[in-house]
Amino acid sequence: MAAKTIKIRIKDSTSARHLKKMANAVNYVWNYCNETSLYAIRYNNDWLSGFDLQKLTKGAGKELGINSTTIQEVCSEYALRRKKARKRKLRWRGRKSLGWIPFKSTGISFKDGMVHYAGHELKLFQPERLPAKGGYGSGEFCEDSRGRWYLCISVEYEVKAPEVYASVGIDLGLRSTATLSNGQKVSNGRYYRMMERKLVKAQQGKKKRQAKGIHAKIKNKRMDDLHKASTRIVQENKVIVVGNLSAKKLAKTKMAKSIYDAATTMFRTMLKYKASARGRWYVEVDEANTTRTCSGCRAIPASAPKGVKGLSIREWVCCECGAIHDRDINAALNILRIECDTLASEVR
Repeated sequence: MAAKTIKIRIKDSTSARHLKKMANAVNYVWNYCNETSLYAIRYNNDWLSGFDLQKLTKGAGKELGINSTTIQEVCSEYALRRKKARKRKLRWRGRKSLGWIPFKSTGISFKDGMVHYAGHELKLFQPERLPAKGGYGSGEFCEDSRGRWYLCISVEYEVKAPEVYASVGIDLGLRSTATLSNGQKVSNGRYYRMMERKLVKAQQGKKKRQAKGIHAKIKNKRMDDLHKASTRIVQENKVIVVGNLSAKKLAKTKMAKSIYDAATTMFRTMLKYKASARGRWYVEVDEANTTRTCSGCRAIPASAPKGVKGLSIREWVCCECGAIHDRDINAALNILRIECDTLASEVR
């Protein structure tokens, strides 16, 4: 058994108004935790835990119009994020914050294709996707930039993955999101580049609603491509070796727009959790010099592309052995070889 999160859109505007009101109550609880925690640190040097904050907010659910499990989840989430950020306080949640209402499995119920929460019945667009009775965990109601509300909930499902024995190396890039060692390439369509002019016109004309719609369309198309590609790769391969491309570093260069459009970090995350769910072996290796190293003779010839100027060279010939290489496929083959050599040395 494995767990995944399903996302279902909530249907009518009446539900959205109720959820927005409850989201304001969640913001109030979050800001209370932020203020109380900061006061305790400043004057008593006492770092309040999530349990301490839950005791201080006990009984506030009825007055605020939200479920008590929601308050507990907000307190726990606040304490966890503050600990990870290593800060005395976090950002305040206000009008510009997107709506967020977490809950535990005991805080909601499903009946007749609707979600029941805090005395409200919320209609869904795809009620058939609702989990079976008792087959779900905690979750949240969340709002997107267009004001649409969604139910996100964790469910358990049975994984049926065929037994395979193939291995694949993956080189992440900008022109294509990924290039596989078997010669296949994963491209997400570069949707931002395709719709950039349309987006600029909407922004210059101050058409905020249209601009948000374009951004959502770009995101949805990109996610669809990456989900399909990552699922196919995980189903067909037992060992998946990926180069550790640093998107954060590239985002500070002139290639920032391209790296965000390629969504390499998102693709790598998808591969990782899907491989884990299906019992595959996911590995990340150092990709230094994988482009310049000949996958045939393993030498770094003088004819290999080098530096920023070499980025435009997509094919090159090894002056040592005469092999003709596609730049990205060669890198993917070297990435796979690095992991194979590591495994061989461990066996010895």
